[in-house]
Amino acid sequence: MAVGPRSGTEEPEEPARRGETPQPAVSSVHQSRSQSEAQAQPQRSASLGASDTPGTSDGPDTLDPSAGERVSGSMKKGKKPRAFWKELPILIGIALLLALLIKTFLVQAFSIPSDSMQDTLQRGDRVLVDKLTPWFGAKPERGEVVVFHDPGGWLNETPTPEPNPVQKVLSFIGLMPSAEEKDLIKRVIAVGGDTVECHGSGPVKVNGKALKEDSYIYPGATPCGDRAFGPIHVPKGRIWVMGDHRDDSLDSRYHQNLKGNGTVSEDEVVGRAFTIAWPINRWATLPVPDTFDQAGINKAMAVAPAALGLAGAVPIVLWRRRRLTESRNPR
Repeated sequence: MAVGPRSGTEEPEEPARRGETPQPAVSSVHQSRSQSEAQAQPQRSASLGASDTPGTSDGPDTLDPSAGERVSGSMKKGKKPRAFWKELPILIGIALLLALLIKTFLVQAFSIPSDSMQDTLQRGDRVLVDKLTPWFGAKPERGEVVVFHDPGGWLNETPTPEPNPVQKVLSFIGLMPSAEEKDLIKRVIAVGGDTVECHGSGPVKVNGKALKEDSYIYPGATPCGDRAFGPIHVPKGRIWVMGDHRDDSLDSRYHQNLKGNGTVSEDEVVGRAFTIAWPINRWATLPVPDTFDQAGINKAMAVAPAALGLAGAVPIVLWRRRRLTESRNPR
């Protein structure tokens, strides 16, 4: 009995060919969907382009979730750290450069070669000298311990040791006190504009005020030592210096026959010594003694600004009075 086709969408089944395994029937709806997806897949791949295809070595940078870094294609290998022996020369070079800059502009170490500053400083002490503030216009002040270059003729009779090449290099970069430079260290007693003097056994007087030097002068020494002087007027831009060991210091008192009459130019001053850095058991600061802060010692310096201010104010007052007179009496 023949069976006709079913009504609707189904078509008659074809008989299976000889030797072939019969395939299950697939609805036309499923077939059309699969065909649509197959046709759309190339289009989707084309629209994505090579830049959106993940997992290829020729693709774009992708984010490696384990390393947290962006890699190109496959995972990028991290760089190996530089060996320490390769970085050591760089570190040494930077350290030497910093030491040179510090020695040139900030702080420099100096060695005390004599007993002229006893008991404040002992032979062999290492002091640190402030070289920064002079760059900003700071001038030496009374009571400070300062290092200065030989003004000329102060150290002619003092031999200087010949350093070896290593000492020269270390002193050049500031890691060792210089043995070649002819520098001196003394205490500032008077500055430009002051009058200083000392007679008999003392005391030293600055602008007529006696200094009380018991806190820093060498025990047993007199303020004048064996060389009385003055009164001496210190020129502007110069200083009068003395050692704390007055009996063993060739300071301003002994060079009054030279240019400047024993005074030192401020331009020759390297800087102020502010601390004893070595040896450790000698560590101490070098403050200004209280006697230099006594009332009246700065009187001569204080009058000058007041006088200049008055001299500048007088012309202004006269000019204003003239303007007022002209406004009241117009021509």
